[in-house]
Amino acid sequence: MTYEFTKEDLEEIEKIKAKFPEVMPATLPTLWVAQNRFGHVNPDVQRLVAKTLELPEAHVHGVATFYTQYYKEEKGKHVLDVCTCLSCQLCGGYDILEHLEKTLGIKKGETTEDGMFTLNEVECLGACGYAPMMQITNDSYINNLTPEKVDSVVETLKKGEKPDYEQIEMPLRKVK
Repeated sequence: MTYEFTKEDLEEIEKIKAKFPEVMPATLPTLWVAQNRFGHVNPDVQRLVAKTLELPEAHVHGVATFYTQYYKEEKGKHVLDVCTCLSCQLCGGYDILEHLEKTLGIKKGETTEDGMFTLNEVECLGACGYAPMMQITNDSYINNLTPEKVDSVVETLKKGEKPDYEQIEMPLRKVK
């Protein structure tokens, strides 16, 4: 497959480049443009980014492979990252992961046959106080997961809708 940026992508990349005194810092946001366009940044996409920014392929590859948020291979339309670190683990993170495996008919690291979902087990997503939790395609956090809540989220995504935004209320503390 041949990867090419659209005219709009190239205009956005030019705006990104204009924000920096040199081009190298534009690598991360340009990789986001690429991932949003193609759904991943496999080696061919990394080469396109390097060529577009006129940077060494090794630099772009190093950035893309360092950050887990950049997908180095094709993924499903919705990537479900289920946290299983200590807080999430103690609150049922593995149970949620297992529930999703059964619900979607795949194991962690796999994608459904229809290309709709990829299921990942991930390290801490920084929301330990709302465990167990998952992140959807590097965007929405879904907190305080239960099997019922996960089923609702999956059904919402299947309909082509985004899950409702969750605002977490923080209790006020009195300062002495």
